[in-house]
Amino acid sequence: MRKTKIVITVGPATDSKTKIKKLIKKGVDVFRLNFSHATHDYHKDVIDKIRDASDALNKEVAILQDISGPKIRICHLEKPMELKVGQILKLSKDKIDEQSKQITLSYPEIIDSLKVGESIYFSDGTIRTKVKSKNKTEVLCEVVIGGTLQSKKGINFPQSELNIETITPKDEKDIIFGAQNGVDIIALSFVSNKKDILRAKQIQTENGNDALIFPKIEKPEAVANLDSILSVSDGVMVARGDLGVEFGLHKVPMVQKKIIQKANELGIPAITATQMLTSMINSPYPTRAEMSDIANAVIDGTDAVMLSDETTVGNYPLEAIEVLKSCIKETEKGYNFHKYLDCINEEESIAAAVTTIAKTISPDALISFTRSGKSAMQLAKFRPKQKIIVSSFDIKTIRKMQVVWGITDYIKLKYKTKEAELLKDFFTKALQNKTININKKYVLTLGYPLSVTFPSNQIKIVDKNTVNYFMDK
Repeated sequence: MRKTKIVITVGPATDSKTKIKKLIKKGVDVFRLNFSHATHDYHKDVIDKIRDASDALNKEVAILQDISGPKIRICHLEKPMELKVGQILKLSKDKIDEQSKQITLSYPEIIDSLKVGESIYFSDGTIRTKVKSKNKTEVLCEVVIGGTLQSKKGINFPQSELNIETITPKDEKDIIFGAQNGVDIIALSFVSNKKDILRAKQIQTENGNDALIFPKIEKPEAVANLDSILSVSDGVMVARGDLGVEFGLHKVPMVQKKIIQKANELGIPAITATQMLTSMINSPYPTRAEMSDIANAVIDGTDAVMLSDETTVGNYPLEAIEVLKSCIKETEKGYNFHKYLDCINEEESIAAAVTTIAKTISPDALISFTRSGKSAMQLAKFRPKQKIIVSSFDIKTIRKMQVVWGITDYIKLKYKTKEAELLKDFFTKALQNKTININKKYVLTLGYPLSVTFPSNQIKIVDKNTVNYFMDK
């Protein structure tokens, strides 16, 4: 049973209801909607298709809303601009003059923050310049690495401290839209500090949603402030695209390991993203390097791996899922299960005890009764070899848990306040749909009393006699 989860981005290659059904059948756990592109009407249509496909297949999946953030781009160019080494490119606050290599930006006020000597990168770092001089209205940049600059391409400022809000007015509208449509996870782009996370939580809470908030770590400031950012986050995304441009490609592998390790220690899920299977945009086969990249992310302890262009515009989205699954399954055969991590609070000691018991008695699965999903995430932190079954009153909790490592099954229950009734209901449903086998052994954890929101404080070892006892109640 695969424990590392699969996240895919929906786009023109995969946005039909038929394709979404096929993707769920193939094993997709989380569908990502990229709010850097398309309209609210488009995303609403895709959300409806995902929920309809999920209901038709009786398989819950999560929807991840990826907020664009202050992605800085050049404004519209009538035609591509050829830039050669040594040429001067002008960044202007107010006008474009393609003949004299003058462009303006989506956030022209950024010019005020730039300093002489700082680097400015265009088109994902393929074109590089250095600031030579500036005045109140423009900056003159010398081209260090040339290339063809296309309209609307992104810009990175790896050495600059930009005075710009992480959550833009567009982002706020997008978060409100996501809240109104019940997205399960929100990924925040270009996070700098923990205030960005708290602001996003405030917006969605004010609009009646409680999605998990994942910062995308893609800026040097975010790496520097990693501990404080993760202390208020529900998960994290290793956004290797802009991270490589801003921080340096050679630093990405070790930064990736650091981020995932921190997430593992905190017991929050980590998603590893960007160029996992780029070759499969146009080829039905991956490269050896891509397979090693996926395997290393799994070994690092990532909860999920994510595809972007491979499933938005790629020619082989279904084949990419198959490759991803086979690589994950093969890698997990040698996985370092039952990790010895420190408990950061009393609640985690229950999860640590459960996984220690599991290592000793080798049950068929671990069962977590949870309202918020926190207890299940705490079990996953210690990376048990056994699968984790989640049982909850809340379908939103079950959906959110689809991004968490090792949670492979779930049982939705009606609200109960008596333990005997709860367990009878669980065992009845779990036996009916073959989630459990009466002849196997299980370890379950739940909070008591059930009438209040209580952290897990009970551990039960369940066998045939236990099941029969509660079934007769």
